[in-house]
Amino acid sequence: MSSSINILVADDHALIREGIKKVLESNLEYQVDEAEDGEQALTLFEQKSYDILVLDFEMPKMNGFDVAKKLLGKNPELNVVILTMYKQESLFNKAIDLGVKGYLTKENTVTEIQTCVKKVLDGGHYISPSISELIIQRNQKKKMQGQLEGENKLTPTESAVLNLLAKMNTNQEIADELGVSIKTIQNHRNNVCKKLGLNGTHALLKYAVQNAPFVD
Repeated sequence: MSSSINILVADDHALIREGIKKVLESNLEYQVDEAEDGEQALTLFEQKSYDILVLDFEMPKMNGFDVAKKLLGKNPELNVVILTMYKQESLFNKAIDLGVKGYLTKENTVTEIQTCVKKVLDGGHYISPSISELIIQRNQKKKMQGQLEGENKLTPTESAVLNLLAKMNTNQEIADELGVSIKTIQNHRNNVCKKLGLNGTHALLKYAVQNAPFVD
């Protein structure tokens, strides 16, 4: 009986490759081939159609990131999982931005590889729980970037409203300061919330206090 799912595992450590292969092939649907460096992985990929590639980040001749970059550049939908012993945020972000669908730390590879492969083959993504904080940091930075872009879209009056809010002024006090109605101030507040992606009763006040001043 031939396996229906072809997997390529590339790692320069034979014991790691064999361990991953043994775990994966406990599922009789999986057929696993091995590569000991990045160049061999590319050669095998050209010779056979693989459903998913598991690539060590650090390999001789060509590392896993460069292999992934080359292949995903041609086929962005390709299923690629990166293995690494590193937990640096910069490497994680590079891999995710590239389009890899799985990111496993080597310390947990054997216990997580089955779950990872299944989830990726089902169309999802898998990140080792041991580095879940990197996902939080990434999302926070994306949110902050979006808010910075939102700040650049604020009108001078909206910036003034935010600065006055940061000084704990009430809507009435802000309206008196700017010489407009309370309703106008509320409209400005609503517009600012939309531009900054803020939700909740006190979200705008908290943002203003933490990030003011908004103009020089």
